Amino acid sequence: MTFDANDAGLGKPEIRREILSWDQFGEAARGLAAEVLESGFKPDVVIAIARGGLLLAGAISYALGTKQCGSINVEFYTDIEQVLPEPIVHPPMLDAPALAGLTVLLVDDVSDSGRTLAKVLELLTEVGAEVRTATLYTKSRTILVPDYSYRDTDDWIVFPWSALPPVTVSAAAGSEGTA
Repeated sequence: MTFDANDAGLGKPEIRREILSWDQFGEAARGLAAEVLESGFKPDVVIAIARGGLLLAGAISYALGTKQCGSINVEFYTDIEQVLPEPIVHPPMLDAPALAGLTVLLVDDVSDSGRTLAKVLELLTEVGAEVRTATLYTKSRTILVPDYSYRDTDDWIVFPWSALPPVTVSAAAGSEGTA
């Protein structure tokens, strides 16, 4: 569902936002897993692009029954509409050579510019993995349209895991005894 930023109370009224709920996330993850299987692709391993793809990759791997999972840390976006000149791979490093000859489902939250997906796809295919890609969202400006995607949008996406600011020491202390 798409909301205007003013309606969502999230500031910056010139930026349209799409809000993804936890329930929608669960439905999307299972739907993507079904789409992967229906296409005939059965991944040996699911690789998440961290951090955005971590939860989706875990949910998809459970839905597929694929126990082998991994992640690769890539930074590109630093804030809304703010990017680094190039995606940067950070440690700890993925053991990409161990994926040679395997089928890999590469998962991220969104293919916005597509540059992060393209960089990791290149790394994995260079070592001889057969790779397909899956994202929750695909933007029209992307250079890499994923093989599987839940939805197309050009709005800024508010994911349930990043909708709130990071927890601070004072906030954590105030939650003692609550469960």
